[in-house]
Amino acid sequence: MRKMKIASSLLLASAISLPFAVQADETKADVKFAERTYGFETIEEGIVAGSKLYSYDSGLVFEYPDAVRGIYVTGHSAGGARFERLLKLIDSTDLNAMVIDIKDDFGNLTYKPQEDSPLFDMGIGKPYIKDPRKMLETLEENKVYPIARIVVFKDTVLAEKRPELSFLEGNEVWKNGRGESFVNPFMKEVWDHNVEIAIEAAKMGFQEIQFDYVRFPEGFEKRHDILKYSMDDYADSELDPVQRRVEAVTGFVAYAREQLKPYDVDVSVDIFGYSATLPEAPGIGQNFSKISENVDVISSMIYPSHWTSYFGIAKPDLEPYQLVTEYAKVENAKLSELESPPVSRPWLQDFSASWLGKGNYLRYGKEEVEAQIKALKENGINEYLLWNAGNNYTEGVDYTP
Repeated sequence: MRKMKIASSLLLASAISLPFAVQADETKADVKFAERTYGFETIEEGIVAGSKLYSYDSGLVFEYPDAVRGIYVTGHSAGGARFERLLKLIDSTDLNAMVIDIKDDFGNLTYKPQEDSPLFDMGIGKPYIKDPRKMLETLEENKVYPIARIVVFKDTVLAEKRPELSFLEGNEVWKNGRGESFVNPFMKEVWDHNVEIAIEAAKMGFQEIQFDYVRFPEGFEKRHDILKYSMDDYADSELDPVQRRVEAVTGFVAYAREQLKPYDVDVSVDIFGYSATLPEAPGIGQNFSKISENVDVISSMIYPSHWTSYFGIAKPDLEPYQLVTEYAKVENAKLSELESPPVSRPWLQDFSASWLGKGNYLRYGKEEVEAQIKALKENGINEYLLWNAGNNYTEGVDYTP
């Protein structure tokens, strides 16, 4: 997509010029196709079915930048005093985008849905962003490109509310070592929950939906035959367990993108960097190439701190330029094999990984952030996102593409 939004009135005008009977027949055909393909009713069926004739118009207008250079923003920051500080950072530099939490790492919405929203009765809204529309209008005024981050399958809130949508250990919802729970990527009801949130974000005016945690829990291959969970439509699959997980994860991405077409938003996915170096990540179901074929943007998380000895680099956190350079070569080769590759927009590190211990990490600042950006640029990758969980970004960085 990556374009200015077309007013829906123009699309509707063109639709009106068609014979009504033809429109009705095409709409019915689209509904039947969706039901046949996915086996259940589609979200907002009327709009999806009429997508050839209609595109939702939020009333906000954003232009896709020359290249997205963005920062991660929590719901607390987006709805609090820090928001103004982050706006000033973008206004005073070559940064131009915000990735804002709409569904956070726990499964909460970062805003309170309206009473007419299908999400209202779930009780998962938090008042972090008091007025999402006002926030987006502010971003429009400041020419900041808005991206909605939605954490998909890591969802402790939904797992606790609906254990049958999660993984059970005995009669309890399974939790990982950090006390987090996941919901089941095999289940279409889980898919629809997240797509509904994405549709609501698109209606608000976000120009891109970024799905994160699009995967099974880490190490799932070690417990896939121990935990109790539904296989849903994948129960009769003849694929081996690894490929079933890949099919489920890829299937969600493809389905979500299709459901979001009427809303004229780009779709992106965050993915582990090491997934590009393997045929697929066997435990979590991420296949870099298959996911890339179904998104507009692929955002590999390539923080140097998150690699062990890799690419012949013994301590990657100490060598941000070299690590990003080596990764970019691998990713470029992988994407070049695709007929229509997505935009590459990696996540870069703007934090210090002190947990690695003395001698294994650097204090990341201006030099280290710029080194990562330089490495991408030299390998033809002009877009990037910066991650700092607390949204405290390094001052004085040259973000020039």
